[in-house]
Amino acid sequence: MRALTFIRIGDKLIHRERVIRALDEILALREQGCSQQEVAKRLGIDRSLVSRLESLGEVRKGASIAIVGFPIANKEQILQVAAEEGVDYTFLLTNQERWEFLERPGTDLFSDIMALSAEIRKHHAVVILGANRPAQFMQALLAREVIVVQVEQIAGTEGRFDGEGLRRVIRTLKSS
Repeated sequence: MRALTFIRIGDKLIHRERVIRALDEILALREQGCSQQEVAKRLGIDRSLVSRLESLGEVRKGASIAIVGFPIANKEQILQVAAEEGVDYTFLLTNQERWEFLERPGTDLFSDIMALSAEIRKHHAVVILGANRPAQFMQALLAREVIVVQVEQIAGTEGRFDGEGLRRVIRTLKSS
C-alpha cells in the first residue's frame, strides 16, 4: 500500500494525489470533447481554472495534423520527418504491410478501418501520401476536405515521397 502524500501550505493540508486525479479527470473530459464550461459545471469548479490548466500544459497551438500513407517505400524517413515536425498521428504502411492489413478477416478489417477513420477525424489537417485511388478513398471515408500529397510512384513498386517536401507541407499547415 502506498503512503499518502500530503503537502502543507500554511494552515492547509493538501492531498497531492487528489489534485492529480482531478487534473487527470479535467483533461480526460476535455479530450473527449467537453467544453471548458461543461467540465467546470460537472466538477464544480470555475471555467477559468480549466483554461489556466490547459495554458499551463500547452505545448503548441494550431491545427493537429495526421499523415496517412500506403504504400510507402521510405516509411522510416517519413516517420522521422513526422516526429521532428510534431505530427500528431501517423498511419504509414509499406507495400507488404498494406497487403497484410488487407488480408485479415472481413470483420477485423472493417473494425480497424472504422477505428482508423475515427482517429483521423480528430485532426484538423490530414495529409494523405498515396496514389489517386487510395487518396480518393480516404477523402470519401473522412467525408470532408483533406490535403492530398501525391506520391511519385514507379509502376508496380512502392511509393517514395520526398521527406523535405513533406516537411514543407507540414510547416505550411502549422503556420496557416
